Amino acid sequence: MKALITRKIGMTSVINEDGEATAVTLLSATPNTVTQIKDTERDGYQALQLGFEQGKNVAKPQQGHFKAALVMPKIIREFRINNDDEQTPVGEKLSADIFNVGDTVDATGISKGKGFAGTIKRHNFKRGRKTHGGRSYRRPGSIGSMYPQHIFKGKKMAGQMGNKQRTVRHLEVALIDMDLNVIGVKGAVPGPNKGIVMLKEAK
Repeated sequence: MKALITRKIGMTSVINEDGEATAVTLLSATPNTVTQIKDTERDGYQALQLGFEQGKNVAKPQQGHFKAALVMPKIIREFRINNDDEQTPVGEKLSADIFNVGDTVDATGISKGKGFAGTIKRHNFKRGRKTHGGRSYRRPGSIGSMYPQHIFKGKKMAGQMGNKQRTVRHLEVALIDMDLNVIGVKGAVPGPNKGIVMLKEAK
């Protein structure tokens, strides 16, 4: 199973051999360290726990947890694995070269928070008319009938927009730079610049 914790740098474009420009998101892939391997017998599920970047002022319980891996990471994340996946020992480093150009990956991150938004911005509702006496410009309109006397769950209304975990699937790896520890994937990935993005091999 191929997986990495990365940090979003930003977007750029690359020119292919045909002269076509492709939008690419650059991800900083500082080497990850395997901090724990979870199995079904002990933990109830199978997962690979990875550590990313160097932490400061790590609490003593975490120091004991990371002792076997000989690292003190700032960020840890888990990736589910199967019995068929190759076993990786605790303490092993995973770099950008575990992926190859042309691989397809799933990118998971926290989307940009937009705050409290109305229905036009949040759900692409249509604006009300501004002529012939219309006074309902950006209101959502009716949210239900007389019966039943309640609002159904999931009704599209104003509320918090963004700041949710989102996954973009089947992105293609466009470039890998081992000197700079950078991975480039075609298209956009969730989250702001400097945000954490988890890359996993697409199934």
